Amino acid sequence: MGVFITFEGPDGSGKTTQINLLCDFLKAGGCDVLQTREPGGTPIGDQIRGVLHDVNNEEMTNQTEFLLYSASRAQLVREIIEPHLKDEGVVISDRFADSSMAYQGYGRQLDLDSIKTITQFATDGLIPDLTIYLDLPVEVGLSRKLAAHNDQAGEWNRLDRQRIDFHERVHAGYLEMAKHQPDRWLVIDATLGIEATQQLIRQRLAALLPHLGEAV
Repeated sequence: MGVFITFEGPDGSGKTTQINLLCDFLKAGGCDVLQTREPGGTPIGDQIRGVLHDVNNEEMTNQTEFLLYSASRAQLVREIIEPHLKDEGVVISDRFADSSMAYQGYGRQLDLDSIKTITQFATDGLIPDLTIYLDLPVEVGLSRKLAAHNDQAGEWNRLDRQRIDFHERVHAGYLEMAKHQPDRWLVIDATLGIEATQQLIRQRLAALLPHLGEAV
């Protein structure tokens, strides 16, 4: 099997920049890299993404929201992620199942055990080898996201419009998950500079991809 790396964190934390830098670095080192995102990443998943993020879908229940994310994830795993990993490739995903634990579990306060059970089914039990969480204060992340939206450089979706206490629960949920699985998670202060953040990521990757050697 290949190596599965996921990025988590609020929009505005620099995930896209760090993912692009890491993909370029790994490709230069000879890795067969596939980059994807959630929700979406497949034609079916992208359709589900449109429904999930549509600000007009105010009647959507929390349970429906979680199941739609899970449906998109199930398609992505089987159509895109698993085949690439079986070919010994590296997959880097902007969000994965930990997002549902954070947003629908801790944020929406749905039953965590139910989320774990459904996620196990949706993902075939796939767990990332490394999850990089770019940690950013809630207010900073939301202000960056809104500024990008106002500049027409990003979307402002249903989850962005939630109250601040929802986002605080999401943030706390991420840190709780990271605390209990330190071998899988790498938490980085997202207020660090771009180069410093990328260097921390590459240093952690050295154990997973030792053939990169001194390039790290």
